[in-house]
Amino acid sequence: MTGSHPFPSGPSLSSIECPRCPHCQIRMVLEQVSPATPGYDLRTFVCAMCDRITTRLVPRDPMKVGDALRWLGSELKHPN
Repeated sequence: MTGSHPFPSGPSLSSIECPRCPHCQIRMVLEQVSPATPGYDLRTFVCAMCDRITTRLVPRDPMKVGDALRWLGSELKHPN
């Protein structure tokens, strides 16, 4: 396994989405999920083609962090 990219910036991952390998661009495989800071998991992905490793910090419940909380707490209402 050749490289590691801890906490790369970029779009957040859904609960089932796997990133593309930064080297060969194929979908990586979720290898491990570890608890991280409260409300987050550290996910380790491995590329089956070139053995690169990428780790991502992902919210356990995306609706309870960051932009989702601000959006849910805003004055946005369902159109009637």
